[in-house]
Amino acid sequence: MSSNTPRIIKIGSRNSKLALIQTEIVIAELNSHFPHLIFEVTSMATNGDKILDKPLSSIGAKSLWVKELEELLLEGSVDLIVHSLKDIPTQLPAGCRVDTILAREDPRDVVVMKAGSTYTDISQLPPGSVIGTSSVRRSAQLTRAYPHLKFENIRGNIGTRLSKLDDPEKPYACLVLAAAGLLRLGLDLRITQYLSPPTVFHAVGQGALGAETRTEDWEIEVLVEKLIHKPTHLKCIAERSLMRTLEGGCSVPIGVDTKFVGGDESTDPVTQPKQMQMAATVVAVDGMKASTVDVTSKEDVQSVDEAEEFGREVARRLIEEGAGEILKAIELNRAVVGA
Repeated sequence: MSSNTPRIIKIGSRNSKLALIQTEIVIAELNSHFPHLIFEVTSMATNGDKILDKPLSSIGAKSLWVKELEELLLEGSVDLIVHSLKDIPTQLPAGCRVDTILAREDPRDVVVMKAGSTYTDISQLPPGSVIGTSSVRRSAQLTRAYPHLKFENIRGNIGTRLSKLDDPEKPYACLVLAAAGLLRLGLDLRITQYLSPPTVFHAVGQGALGAETRTEDWEIEVLVEKLIHKPTHLKCIAERSLMRTLEGGCSVPIGVDTKFVGGDESTDPVTQPKQMQMAATVVAVDGMKASTVDVTSKEDVQSVDEAEEFGREVARRLIEEGAGEILKAIELNRAVVGA
């Protein structure tokens, strides 16, 4: 990419504050490797940002956050797109690929209590307390753990949701959000409690950033492959393979918790081979049924193909433990209500 005139790389992003901060994280890493290049951001509001009056589960949420940006990518208006990996469908449009996954922020979900609340744990909330979340996965798992609580949909960017939470006229006792978004926005002081398995398993890809490029644009691929964080990359590939096998999406309560067994995850698994361990759960929307497994790979996972196969193996184990019946009931209910 050497020339007398610096090459301009155009990066697509949603225009929310969090999305732009995440894009700047990617640009900073690119700059560290390619200081001679210029990076420009093209941002926009996607359908996911515009449709705020309906639950995600009722509006076919699989591509809400990415479709318009992918159209810009395919027409050549941008060279790559930065996404929160959990927002990217496991089935991509022809001509698009996500081969670069960056280092993961804390993937857990967290509780944010209403300003001035004296509660420090969601288990302390009295019966009938209202928890705000737009995620079926979160509400299903928390309903199973705390059936005395109520869950109401809340949409909008993080700032909007926090304002609704703190409004004394609103019913919310707390919100359940992704830790990563709050941490990247510098709002870690609002975090009241971190949620972990076996109570709550996080979303597939949560906390990680993905760079989406055109399939045949090898020039851009050479750039973004420098950003790959191998441990995160392999774990998220396995998680996405699990979801793809189960044919899940944003509206299906699939949760995961993935790690390498032994050693230091900051190192490349290729130089320090380790087995991958994934705990995964599928929960009925009403929280009444759940299928949960905890699987460790038989061999060290060192390649994308091995991560893909491990994800499929965990999915097969989940189906054996009853996940298939839960997913079938969710699909049947969706067909009945026309979701």
